[in-house]
Amino acid sequence: MVSNAEALVRGPQFQNRYSACFKDRALSFLSLSSNLLWHRIVSYKVSLEKGTLIVSIDVDVGNGALGRLNQGKNDRNVSSCFSERAVGEFEEAAVPLLMNFLEEVEVPATFAVRGQLLEVDNTLLDTLLESSVKHDIAAHGYYHVEFDKLSRVDTETELEMISQRMKKFNIAPKTFVFPRNRVAYLELLEERGYLCYRGAGGFAKNGMYIAKHGGLYDVHPSVFVNRNTNVKLLEKMLDLSISKSAPFHLWFHPLDFGPNERNVWKNINQTLRPFLAYSKLKERDGLLEFHTMRSIAEQLERSADNRELR
Repeated sequence: MVSNAEALVRGPQFQNRYSACFKDRALSFLSLSSNLLWHRIVSYKVSLEKGTLIVSIDVDVGNGALGRLNQGKNDRNVSSCFSERAVGEFEEAAVPLLMNFLEEVEVPATFAVRGQLLEVDNTLLDTLLESSVKHDIAAHGYYHVEFDKLSRVDTETELEMISQRMKKFNIAPKTFVFPRNRVAYLELLEERGYLCYRGAGGFAKNGMYIAKHGGLYDVHPSVFVNRNTNVKLLEKMLDLSISKSAPFHLWFHPLDFGPNERNVWKNINQTLRPFLAYSKLKERDGLLEFHTMRSIAEQLERSADNRELR
């Protein structure tokens, strides 16, 4: 029996819309951005002992019930192509596949979870907390509104709502992923006890580095990946990370591996599985470490404390 969520994301209307929306992304993003990434590696600010692979995943909605709860009024804050309900129902089906895969290959990731999801469902958090792999549960805004469009008061309200929702699960998030990577109000994050965030990336801004701004670490994005990513190029970039003892931080949305469950699994096997298998070989040889955004920031913070004690 097919659920409502499965019917929605398998339907031709969703798939045709997906193809139209992601047509531009089908161009090889990495081939266009690689030169910029390669020359920006020299600017990394915090030194590491070896190459480091970091994966972060943005869960913009998490459940179709949010779209119904918000009655379409929040759609524009989530996607220009799909309703909030459609994104939520797709993620409701796809995110467990990603979590199962990461548990299978024993790779930790930062899952950026939107706060309002916890008004309607806590399955995602329960699964992450029960995982045999220690994932990082990050905050991803409350309504998925761009922070540089919020007033200071509204930003403080969002951060308080996130804190209160997460507290019910004994979670105090230390990582923040800004909706649409629009960085703003870092001082408020620091006041709330956050330790790190993902900076603004893009063609001219990607890089392999971690920089500290005040008390916060910018665990900078290296590259955005999707179903069309060239695995061999990813491997070359990882080799560069290893040779320079630099962080390689890749990120994506579950929707980037769509447009349905069958395609998510197919694209995981075509892209993430071979790349992470290659990465595991490098880890076995003692050349690479796997980290979440939080764990690498905590490691750097401990190193800084040790240096101050000397």
